[in-house]
Amino acid sequence: MRLSANFSHETMILARELLLGGFRRFPAVVAGDFMLDRYVTGEVSRISPEAPVPVVRVRSERLVAGGAGNVAANLAGLGVRVYAAGSVGDDTEGAALMALPVFAEADTECITPLGPTTVKTRVLGGGRQQMLRLDREQLTEPRGEDIERVVSKIREAASAGSRLVLLSDYGKGFCSPELCRRVISFARSACMQVWVDPKKSDWEPYRGAFAITPNLKELSAAAGRAVANEDGEVAEAASELASRYGIENILATRSEKGATLVSRGGALHIPVWPVEVYDVSGAGDTMIAAAAAFSSAGLPLCDAAKLANAASQIVIGKVGTYPIMADELLSAVAEEGAQSGGKIYSRGDAAELCRRWRANGERIVFTNGCFDILHAGHIDSLTAARALGDRLIVGLNSDASVKRLKGESRPVNGELSRAKVLSALEAVDAVVVFGEDTPAELLSVLRPDVLAKGGDYRPEDVAGREYAGEVVILPLTDGYSTTSVIERISHSK
Repeated sequence: MRLSANFSHETMILARELLLGGFRRFPAVVAGDFMLDRYVTGEVSRISPEAPVPVVRVRSERLVAGGAGNVAANLAGLGVRVYAAGSVGDDTEGAALMALPVFAEADTECITPLGPTTVKTRVLGGGRQQMLRLDREQLTEPRGEDIERVVSKIREAASAGSRLVLLSDYGKGFCSPELCRRVISFARSACMQVWVDPKKSDWEPYRGAFAITPNLKELSAAAGRAVANEDGEVAEAASELASRYGIENILATRSEKGATLVSRGGALHIPVWPVEVYDVSGAGDTMIAAAAAFSSAGLPLCDAAKLANAASQIVIGKVGTYPIMADELLSAVAEEGAQSGGKIYSRGDAAELCRRWRANGERIVFTNGCFDILHAGHIDSLTAARALGDRLIVGLNSDASVKRLKGESRPVNGELSRAKVLSALEAVDAVVVFGEDTPAELLSVLRPDVLAKGGDYRPEDVAGREYAGEVVILPLTDGYSTTSVIERISHSK
């Protein structure tokens, strides 16, 4: 899946780094309405004789975190550690909610039973068609001491490196006007971004937020008029609301027309691509979680919004409420990188890639060289190396390393240029620049299944061989060498 967006090389590198575990450095606070989503799935083959309604023969039941819980699940899926603040009832449904995987590593000290657990039960017929939804809820606002506990928890998260607070307001009471005002005031003083998923038509409680993510219906309610799903009208309404409430950014989701980001720099309209939609429930949670996570971790907001849009596109292709997973978005980022020469990885990122490939049962091949002027001999060698396994990592000598090995006149092309050329090759899955004279240190980190080396080496003489499963010596293509190419160029002048 392509992301349908242009990203700088730096953005691609940072996005990959975050999805490969970097998000652990940036915990987030999620405060809002936590609820339990129950999916009852069955088959429909007849109409009830008691009333003109279908009879659903139940086949399975699935429990997932909904509302603020789904926002937390999306953050956790991306690798973000979550501090949760909200109300979950002291009841059977609350126990089931808190037993879900999203809360396994989350800080839940600030979740309290202010009332019964909110439960949404959806009945699906034929596996996908939603036939009925049953809601059980009781609106309960937090008291003064509850608000103080939330602010205290945000202070704790900030000291642990958090730059982000998400207010997930589903209109069930926890995001009271007073709580929103106190949270936004403190978070701003602590230089944290506050993102809001709004349900109130009056946005005064959200005043001063860093970003707010309404859908078209919520945008219209706040604007006090019907806003047509057209670029100009959406941008105009969002600009008016941003100015009225002192909100820095508005990211409006627009269903089949994608999303619009309005900030001080103007409006950015982010399109979607054709995708088979099975269920849009929870897509807004994915949008705010992904956009907020990437933005607060240092990505430009426009790029964070584009990545979040891609994440939302992934989840709507599933039935029911499902959070985005880092691996899913990483695959999209990797494909985008492959198209733009973005297969260049740091040593640590490459090691994590190897871990993931190895876990998938893929055979990893490593080769290395200067690749100063790419010629047919290089292509033959790389193609032969790739044929030895499922993935090929190329270790590329840095400019300083090449100078030590080849002399002061080399390299002809800089390391970034050489890395980009290698990235464009179909046979190459990743490129890692190393500064040592040999790749032994890099190999000690990557530990490939195969170390492929071109030339007349003996396997026992290949540097770093002890860190690979096996060593394969590849024959060189006669008549090709970088030195001879440079000499021919010099003589032709």
